[in-house]
Amino acid sequence: MKTRTNASLGLAAFSLAALPLAVQAQTTTAEHDDTVALNPMVVTATLAPRTADETLSSVTLLDEATLRRQDPTSMTDMLRGQPGVDVTSNGSHGKNSSVYLRGTGNDQNVLLIDGIRLRSATTGGAAWHYLDPRMFHRAEIVRGPRGSLYGADAVGGVVQLFTHEAEEGGPHPRVSVGGGSFNSQRYSAGLSGSSGGTRYSFAGSHFSTDGTPVRRGGEDKGYDNTSALARVSHTFDSGAEVGVLALRARGSNEFDGGETDFVQQVAGIYGELQATERWTSRLTISESRDESDSVQAFGASTFDSQARAVRWDNTLGFGLHELITGAEFSEDRITSSTDYAETSRDNTAVFAQGLLDFTPFAVQASLRFDDNEAYGEEVTGSLALGYDLDGYHTLRASYGTAFKAPTFNDLYFPGFGNPDLEAETSETLELGTQDQIDKRGAVSFEGPQAQIEQRHQHGSSNDQRRQQDVQRHIPGQQARQAGGRLGRPAPALRAWRIVRTPDGCRDGRRHATGHH
Repeated sequence: MKTRTNASLGLAAFSLAALPLAVQAQTTTAEHDDTVALNPMVVTATLAPRTADETLSSVTLLDEATLRRQDPTSMTDMLRGQPGVDVTSNGSHGKNSSVYLRGTGNDQNVLLIDGIRLRSATTGGAAWHYLDPRMFHRAEIVRGPRGSLYGADAVGGVVQLFTHEAEEGGPHPRVSVGGGSFNSQRYSAGLSGSSGGTRYSFAGSHFSTDGTPVRRGGEDKGYDNTSALARVSHTFDSGAEVGVLALRARGSNEFDGGETDFVQQVAGIYGELQATERWTSRLTISESRDESDSVQAFGASTFDSQARAVRWDNTLGFGLHELITGAEFSEDRITSSTDYAETSRDNTAVFAQGLLDFTPFAVQASLRFDDNEAYGEEVTGSLALGYDLDGYHTLRASYGTAFKAPTFNDLYFPGFGNPDLEAETSETLELGTQDQIDKRGAVSFEGPQAQIEQRHQHGSSNDQRRQQDVQRHIPGQQARQAGGRLGRPAPALRAWRIVRTPDGCRDGRRHATGHH
């Protein structure tokens, strides 16, 4: 059974002119912690350290204290209830799960792990259900298009997970043991520290459960996951830094009629150099893997995705202003028991972003050009304007474009794919405010309106090469999506949402919080 949980509050009195709104409010995870910093730094929204209000974006930070208190057992537990985030799951541990940012699909948002993207090239989405939240100490959720910074699929937003950082001194060990019903067992251990200019962090975890039967009287459907992390960096006397990262999760997942063995992996090496007083340059080489081998009643199947990327980021400082430029080359490659017409594609991109501070005004502008071997060229951009009223209240407006790349399934799956598909494109206009009211958090109002064009559909299309009708992906018509958000750390703001549909009708719904 799928589960979707969303906490929201409809406010009929609040509206933004010319924008049909859905207004929702969420309780922040920092609600019970009086020591939470007012303006923590985030990096995902702009590629540079900024406080949440300085990003001119809709951002949620889950810091180490929040995650320790929450102690999630799955990624959906970690993200459930966050503003603008919906999650679904087809069962208990290890079963297919999806994350939706601002109502966009699981394949219309980007998952990063320490800056390295992880996804399936065949389905387009990330396998959230195979990641152990104990491997991460921090998460940043950015809502809204980020195609001009991260390229394809950053339509609804970006979620970046940060692995455990090294602690000063040490070594500092940590051990955790837990258990529960259905013979569930969880073990984790870690070791981190620093010596001289070298910092290190190692961690491992194992989770297993017998699960529950899918049908009454059936067999239990178990799940196990073993994860390991290694992260080492060294800073030289000159200030230059090099580092390596490797994270791997491996396990098996039983389901009704079969079993899947899986691997989720990211690995990378980077070097960072402050070339001049104004110029910092960083080069990252990375690889990610999403592998699954399934055995079912109708046979065995293999779907392995491999993505390799080289990214060069440059930051130039000019007083209060920053210019960020870069280039990226990436290659997607699949190995499968299915006979795809093509099994690889590459993408070349260049991008630039300006972060301008004309206190009390702020301007952020970015532009990116992608050239993909499979679906051609795409240009994305964004422009955000902010006005700081008094240090506590910020008005902001932004416009951004993004696109969703067709997957290998969309393009080449036998009897189903359409190699002529182009990318889906989107435009988003957002107006909002950020209001700091007390040490527990801030009120934010947002009124986004998104238009997604050429959304892919399933349909019957005459394939002249085969002279027969086959089910294929075909370009669809425009689809409009409107919504909004009110965020306030108050337990009184509970589960209400007011939605205006594309035809103008209002549909008010109440969604109960908690687990279904």
